Amino acid sequence: MTKQYTAILVDDEPTAREILATHLSKIDAIQVVASCKNATEAFSELSKQHIDLVFLDINMPEVTGLMFANAIQGKSNVIFTTAYREYAVDGFELQAVDYLLKPISLERLMKAVHKFIGEQTTSQVQQVHEFTFFRCDRKMVKINFEDLLYTESRGDYIKLYTKQEAYITRETIRTIIDKLPEQSFIRTHRSFIINISKIDSFTNEHITIGRSSIPISRSYRDAVAHRLNTIK
Repeated sequence: MTKQYTAILVDDEPTAREILATHLSKIDAIQVVASCKNATEAFSELSKQHIDLVFLDINMPEVTGLMFANAIQGKSNVIFTTAYREYAVDGFELQAVDYLLKPISLERLMKAVHKFIGEQTTSQVQQVHEFTFFRCDRKMVKINFEDLLYTESRGDYIKLYTKQEAYITRETIRTIIDKLPEQSFIRTHRSFIINISKIDSFTNEHITIGRSSIPISRSYRDAVAHRLNTIK
């Protein structure tokens, strides 16, 4: 089965979004989950669910595509779709996957998507570590991803629950998220990140791991439901 990557379209021109959506409907690897007319709508989508790829226009009112791409660096990949050749250098400085000039042909779009998939595959091959280190009690502690059940933010510290014991770290939850493999962990609440493979049961409001009940907040509910319902 072809791996699917989630994508959103961001362009203030409805026709441009329609053409792009039609082209992408012919590419099995891409699942378009939202079509946004401005950066505000796009920010909203990114806050609700993980987005692998953003097809982004540059010349938009208020928040331009370049401003938006800069704001989401490290969170989602970007392919620029624009009528303006002169922004290409700026686009690639923001580490965009590709820079497509309108009108965009299906052939050119497929090349960009293929490039994106190739980069993702390379990244996954390079990710050989099955563990990471966390700063706990003035020393760096090695924790295997397989052993980590979930993490809980408690104000100015974070508790890491493993099969063996619990550790306390002063690292931020943002740092924790960046260290954990995205394919194995998901955030369910502003204070909780869980290991998907350790889930025993779940409802719309809670996830059970062993004897622990981890909440699913309203703001993360759609993203969690989508992620768990797509596990095969």
